[in-house]
Amino acid sequence: MAAVPRPARLSRAAEAQEGVKNLIVMRGLVAGDPLPTESELMEELQVSRNSIREALKALQAVGIVDIRHGFGMFVGRISLAGLVDELTFHSRLTLQNGKNHLVNLIEIREILESGLVRRLIELEPAADLTPVAEVIARMEAEAQAGPVSPETDRLFHDLLYRPLGNPLVSQLLGAFWDIYYQLRDALGAPDEPPGDVARRHRDIYTAVLAGDRAGAVAAVHAHFDGVRNRVARIRG
Repeated sequence: MAAVPRPARLSRAAEAQEGVKNLIVMRGLVAGDPLPTESELMEELQVSRNSIREALKALQAVGIVDIRHGFGMFVGRISLAGLVDELTFHSRLTLQNGKNHLVNLIEIREILESGLVRRLIELEPAADLTPVAEVIARMEAEAQAGPVSPETDRLFHDLLYRPLGNPLVSQLLGAFWDIYYQLRDALGAPDEPPGDVARRHRDIYTAVLAGDRAGAVAAVHAHFDGVRNRVARIRG
C-alpha cells in the first residue's frame, strides 16, 4: 500500500506569519492596536529575527500589519489598495489584447448596487437622504456649467449607501472608482451629456426616496447603461 504523502511543512517565516495572526486574534487586538516588538515576537513565537522580519514584511503587504518607522508596529486597517493595483494592471493588459476586463468589473458593481438600493429601501426607520439631495443639487449645477466632476459622482454613491452602516460597501465602491480613475486616459470622456448624467442619478435618488424597489433597480441599470456605452467605445 502506497504511503500517504505528508503535507509540506511551512517555512519558518510562514509559521511566523501564522503565529502573528493567531497572536492578534487570541489577544483580541483590533485595527490600530500596537503589536509587540520584534524581540518580543521572537521570544513569543520562538523564531529568528530574520523569520520575524520576513513574516512582518509579508503581513504588511496584505494590510494585516502596519509598520510605522519610528513609532512601532500596529494591527493594520482594511485596505483594498492591493486589489485595486492588481485589477487595474490586468485591465490594462486586456485592453492591449483586444479584450476588456472592465466589462466584468462593471457587471459586478451593477449587481452590487442593484442589491444595495433594495436594502436601502428596506431600512427601518427610513434612511435620511438629505446629504444625497445636496449632492444632486451640486451635480445639476455642474451639469449646467459643464461636465459633472468625478468627485461629485463618487460622493453621490458613497453618501447614498452610507445609511446601511456597512463600511465594506464604501471600500468596495471606492476600489471600483480608483480603478476607473487610473484607467481614465483609456476610457476617454463620457459619451452622455452632463444633464443626462445628473438626471440618471436623480432618478435613483427619487425611486429610493419613494420606496419604489423596481424603479430604483431600473434606475441603477439605466445609470450603468451610460458606463457600459463608454467602455464599449474602447472595445473597438
